[in-house]
Amino acid sequence: MKGIAVVLGLLAAGPSGAQELSGLARLVPEASRIEASGAGVAVDLAISQPVPWRVRVMDQPPRLVMDFREVDWQGIGTLDKGGLAGLLAGTFRPGWSRLVAELPGPMAVVQAGMATEGVTRVTVRLEPVSAEAFAAKAAQPEPQEWALPKPADLPKAEPRHDGTLVVVLDPGHGGIDPGAERGPVKEADLVLTFARELKELMMRDGDTIVVLTREEDVFVPLETRISVARAAGADVFLSLHADAIAEGEAVGATVYTLSEEASDAAGKTLAERHDRADLLAGVDLTEQDDMVARVLMDMARTETEPRVARLAEALVAAIQGQELRMHRHPRQEAGFSVLKSPDIPSVLLELGFLSSERDLKRLQDKAWRAKMAAALREGLRGWAKDEAARAGLR
Repeated sequence: MKGIAVVLGLLAAGPSGAQELSGLARLVPEASRIEASGAGVAVDLAISQPVPWRVRVMDQPPRLVMDFREVDWQGIGTLDKGGLAGLLAGTFRPGWSRLVAELPGPMAVVQAGMATEGVTRVTVRLEPVSAEAFAAKAAQPEPQEWALPKPADLPKAEPRHDGTLVVVLDPGHGGIDPGAERGPVKEADLVLTFARELKELMMRDGDTIVVLTREEDVFVPLETRISVARAAGADVFLSLHADAIAEGEAVGATVYTLSEEASDAAGKTLAERHDRADLLAGVDLTEQDDMVARVLMDMARTETEPRVARLAEALVAAIQGQELRMHRHPRQEAGFSVLKSPDIPSVLLELGFLSSERDLKRLQDKAWRAKMAAALREGLRGWAKDEAARAGLR
């Protein structure tokens, strides 16, 4: 069962039980280690001060999850993984951080504790167990005060008739999910900076409302991003990314629309990577729609798809009109979960790729970002004006 956890240790009653605590603890990487211990794994973390924390396991894939209030995880990437399949760390919700260790197989926590004399040390020992025993532990229910709120099935706000354009910008990744990384540069930071700049530009028009799905470096589940758009009464949803591609050379901006079949292998890889970040963080991506709901959503998408196609064309034309570098295939399709709103025209824009040195320099150039923001503003406003004209002809 995806996203179901067992609480194995807890030094606070829950998120609300520690709100009076303040001060940010930090990891002491030079005094921390993760190493194989026989057939198991030993996690020994040094942090600058005691904080409330808990530890649990989750399944599909097997993971160790440790939540803290709150730890700056800078330097975690320098630690040897000690046989772990993967390691993620960062802010999970305001005031709370999370460390997720992807385990090599089913393992149980046999020891967990915090020593507070001198440098605070958090120790966790894991040993292999049977798949059945692990599944039983992972299937224990999550305490209500710790669970992420379920994505709200919010009705779309009533359409406005005053000519106002409502744009929801979705800076990808954030918090525990930094996205692509190149040296000290994180995709999550780059796209948040750009989203803020684009919002400021578009709000100057006076007839545009711009909402961001995240305003800071926090984790926001994919489905919650869609809920934000619905609650805002979005006319358009634009997800912003700057990924990295290991295979071949990817350079330039790319506009993606939703399709179950990806245009190419790279698009498929990117979509799977985005969903995997949610899965590792503990969000259940299993579809719960019944047959009737799926039929209704398909009907809504049939009506929305032409508008999405025109939106993608408008953005590509505007970016090319500013003579900004685009991918050799500037418009592509992939199965990004964040684009699955059936009634809100939604596209995903790869501003560039951190795997490209040229794109990285462009993304860090304020003048280039301003030019890209101007292009997107022009494309969005032109599309909205055209859609309004088409609606008036019906």
